[in-house]
Amino acid sequence: MARFVNIGFGNLVNAEKVVAVVSPDAAPVKRIVQNAKEQGRIIDATQGRRTKGVLITEDTYVVLSALQPETIGKRFQSDKNIIEEKGDMDE
Repeated sequence: MARFVNIGFGNLVNAEKVVAVVSPDAAPVKRIVQNAKEQGRIIDATQGRRTKGVLITEDTYVVLSALQPETIGKRFQSDKNIIEEKGDMDE
């Protein structure tokens, strides 16, 4: 069963696939974001707003969010922000 967390503006990520939630200000994170853009592994969920949080997945995709990392972290810890998706009935 997949668990999805709201990362702002109705955008959801699979909580089980996220490895880290970091601030975009550090130079190493900026390099990660730039490399992901060049390789087509970036998902922009900011809805045109300034990027305040960067989520890194185990599949090396990088998700940009307009929410602060602290806010996203609290949402990962809170059950009310998690949406559980059950698989198909055939499984």
